[in-house]
Amino acid sequence: MGLPRWLCLLAAVAAVAGEHERHLDVSESAPVGTRIGFIGDGSKDSGPPYLIVPVPGSAVDTDLIAEQNTGEIRTRVPLDRETRASYTLVAIPLSGENVRVVVRVIDENDNAPTFPSPSMHVEFPENTPRDTKRTLNPARDLDLGPYNTQRYAIVAGNVNNAFRLSSHREKDDVLYLDLQINGYLDRETTATYHLVIEAYDGGVPPLKGAMTVNVTVLDVNDNQPTFNQSRYYATVPENATVSTSILQVHATDVDDGDNGVVEYSISRRQSDKEGYFTVDRNTGVISVNRPLDYETREVHELVVVAKDRGDQPLETTAFVTVRVADVNDNQPDINVIFLSDDATPKISERAQPGEFVARISVHDPDSKQEYSDVNVTLQGGDGHFGLTTQDNIIYLVIVALPLDRESRPNYTLSVIATDTGSPPLHASKTFHLLVTDVNDNRPVFAAPEYWASVSETAEPGTSVARVVATDEDEGENAALTYKMRDPPPLWFQVDPQTGVVATRDRMDCERDPEPTFVVLAVDNGRPQQLTGTTTVHVTIHDLNDNEPIFDQSFYNVEVSEDRAVGSCVLKVSASHSSIY
Repeated sequence: MGLPRWLCLLAAVAAVAGEHERHLDVSESAPVGTRIGFIGDGSKDSGPPYLIVPVPGSAVDTDLIAEQNTGEIRTRVPLDRETRASYTLVAIPLSGENVRVVVRVIDENDNAPTFPSPSMHVEFPENTPRDTKRTLNPARDLDLGPYNTQRYAIVAGNVNNAFRLSSHREKDDVLYLDLQINGYLDRETTATYHLVIEAYDGGVPPLKGAMTVNVTVLDVNDNQPTFNQSRYYATVPENATVSTSILQVHATDVDDGDNGVVEYSISRRQSDKEGYFTVDRNTGVISVNRPLDYETREVHELVVVAKDRGDQPLETTAFVTVRVADVNDNQPDINVIFLSDDATPKISERAQPGEFVARISVHDPDSKQEYSDVNVTLQGGDGHFGLTTQDNIIYLVIVALPLDRESRPNYTLSVIATDTGSPPLHASKTFHLLVTDVNDNRPVFAAPEYWASVSETAEPGTSVARVVATDEDEGENAALTYKMRDPPPLWFQVDPQTGVVATRDRMDCERDPEPTFVVLAVDNGRPQQLTGTTTVHVTIHDLNDNEPIFDQSFYNVEVSEDRAVGSCVLKVSASHSSIY
């Protein structure tokens, strides 16, 4: 409300009349009713009574009591310098100069430093250099001078003394605050700090205010992934199907966000170039990528890479040893070496029991020990052949019974090898063994004797008979040549290839009417030739080409006179060279 009109007029008059100032001080902690002082000081004014005129807006009439009659000024309400630092009134005496009274409220330390908010958040990358600053909200204190904010301190949460405070005061008399890095940050060690910072004024004891500063240490990709094992071992059967899981590798990265997300791969440059295995990039599960074969490769060494997703990714490696377990998936392998001169399956019929026919070796690819755990048997041959070994490593096919090519020229033999797997696998190799010939059979003629006849008038070259011989041997041992036994007959010859017996000259029945001669059949065996014989009987038919001839050209006999009629007196004989 405005002052009454008369007061306004009076104030105007006082202003014309002149005034002097009177300064009074009162503590803001003064209790209600505390005497502040008196208006007049007895120097220029005439003293009470006074007309009290508060300066508009100074709240004198609400906060103070000014006695007109005595000039005493007291507190009406508790004072607060921070709300009102002074009061002004004009006292008009009955005579003399007016008194302008200024009541100053003297500051007391009744306000603690106060931060704008109870907490705030700041961030530092973990690779921030030492002494780097972040400005914090300063604490403000409504009190003045030494009762204002004087210092700050970190009272809690400063793990490993990671931070320190610095402050500076500017013209506005505010003590500004900075948070500085005191050492080196490591997000992986401490990712957040909850610093309790207190602000103190200069009172005794000081008043204080607190603020929590939540510090987040931002991740930097400064840690490479780490496997939980430096080497892994796994075993997988060789018949494992594609996509079969073998094992899982695991790596962790203590960095944050993408810097700590690990992806897996197999270094094809350093291992598994054939791509037998694959690894899930997210889970680290290693699986079969191609069919495996124990017999081809028993151990696979993999280099597995764990790499983070940082902008400049870091990586580490681990070794994985995968052993392929054998499965009985291979038949034994049979190798037969024939011991003949040309390494073909044959044996001489001259071979004696115990002689070697072939050398057999058996290998099971499923076993790393050559020839082990394989049972070898021989089938065929009707007992003429057997199998022997001294060490179950090398087997020999031997002759068990005498051979006779002419009785059986070849045999079918089978070598059977059976492993001890479950179920067992077996392999067999069959070969046809040829019994080679030995010249152990003489040529034999179809008949031991041949009978033939021919006219003695036959021309030379006339066929008389054909002898035929055979030889149970074969080849050169059965290739026959015919010839006459010495001394050869006068009138006959034999064709060496066909065995045809023919005349070679004119014959004379009177000289030899039934010639007999021996024909030989000689084979071409080596080193000794064998011979067969037959006898050829030829009858020569005679022609009447000779007169009869008496035994004597003259006969002389005597006959007695008493010889009876018909008695033989003389017997004569004549011969004829022709034969009818």
